[in-house]
Amino acid sequence: MDRTDLDAFDRADAALRSRGPGRMLPDLARIRRLAELLGDPQLTYPTVHVTGTNGKGSVVRMVGALCAAAGLSAGTYTSPHLQSVRERLSLSGRPIAPGVFAGLVDELTPFLDLVDREAAADHPEDRVTYFEVLTAMAYAWFADVPVDVGVFEVGMGGRWDATNLVRGDVAVLNEIDVDHPELGTTPEQIAHEKVGIIKPGAVVVTAAQPSEVDAVIAAAVAEADAEWWRVGDQIELLERRVAVGGQQLALRVGERIVDDILLPLHGEHQARNAALALGAFAALTGEAFAAMDVEVVRHGLGAVSVPGRLEVVHRHPTVVLDGAHNPHGARAAADALDEAFGFRELVLVAACLDDKDVTGILRELRPVASHVVVTRAPSPRSASLERMQAAATEVWEATGTAVEAADDLDAALGLARSVTGPGDGLLVVGSLLTVGAARDRFLPLPDEDDDEVVRTPDDEESDEHDPLDLLGDAGTDVDPSHDLWSDPDDD
Repeated sequence: MDRTDLDAFDRADAALRSRGPGRMLPDLARIRRLAELLGDPQLTYPTVHVTGTNGKGSVVRMVGALCAAAGLSAGTYTSPHLQSVRERLSLSGRPIAPGVFAGLVDELTPFLDLVDREAAADHPEDRVTYFEVLTAMAYAWFADVPVDVGVFEVGMGGRWDATNLVRGDVAVLNEIDVDHPELGTTPEQIAHEKVGIIKPGAVVVTAAQPSEVDAVIAAAVAEADAEWWRVGDQIELLERRVAVGGQQLALRVGERIVDDILLPLHGEHQARNAALALGAFAALTGEAFAAMDVEVVRHGLGAVSVPGRLEVVHRHPTVVLDGAHNPHGARAAADALDEAFGFRELVLVAACLDDKDVTGILRELRPVASHVVVTRAPSPRSASLERMQAAATEVWEATGTAVEAADDLDAALGLARSVTGPGDGLLVVGSLLTVGAARDRFLPLPDEDDDEVVRTPDDEESDEHDPLDLLGDAGTDVDPSHDLWSDPDDD
């Protein structure tokens, strides 16, 4: 990689970080104005828009992988990142190149300056935020490439999220639980914010939800005259068993069953995410799905990679990273660890952010941890070491499990590794920032060697068909009872 590109990227990254999160307001004025100045690029391609409490990033990556397997160029936008902000903007599974990233920031700068001035006229502290800039970059880059499909992960909530300017041909709502207190204190309250991504006439694909959440979704679907596909109804996880390197699945969409899917991810929660992603992909591709070879699905889901989600990054001892940062996610991680790894003992390294339910997260991990090391997350927003230690002491009181504290992540990893033996595991958990920093220690990012755009995962696109034919009108007229998986060779 040209040093000039890396220098330009470092400058662009620093300029963005200097913007910070900005004021937390239910307001789309700045991003709407910025998108308008750019010509509303987010409206030029079909989009799958994904919200929920946990699993959003996994579903986005799965939908992207399914699109790539079908020959569709899919741009994916996720947040937050683990090691580099470039991870957030990806094409066919490949992060945006440093030079392209820097060029986008340069192109947007005059528009950012204008919107900053306009925003400051109403409130002196207002300017376009870090997340709004990245979102606008995704809007513009995907239109520039151009992509066949944009797959967007909501940053927080839905209704007032900067991503909510997309077309939203398919709206995906993963399992909804309590996480960010700004959104509400019950799943029902939070659902009112999440359903804000549902656009008129969309296909709405949802995970299994509590009845009170389903009621909120039903009202939003009716108001938008949308179509509703639910896991457990039109979509179903039929079979799941642990396999080498992941799990073997059978999924149903409509009347068709797809079996022998090897998903290279651990945990029942990832199997449920795969069912949700497959439903979203079916909704997106519509009637074209009927003629699609079943191997497209097997290849797509078999190629999924989700860094930082029960990811093994080292052996001897086995080090697993999981970005669970709320009790719901921690419970899923604990269940999957117990099922997939079978460690003799598990040493836990935990560091959370201060706005999280630290005790709740640790309590869900209590059944699987044999030794606990707490530390501070590498962020000014970290929970204090004193708070981490007090919470861990409370959770593991009278269990005989040792609880230790370390000043930073490096010290915590060293301490944890010193007490592991043959057959033991080490789990790093509590925050994506913590997991990203740990990943830097074990799997540092490689240098990029070019800025080439890769449209498909393996070969050049076939001339036999236009991938855009798969999209039709983005699946909004699909009957979920239609024979979606008709394989011409398997009749």
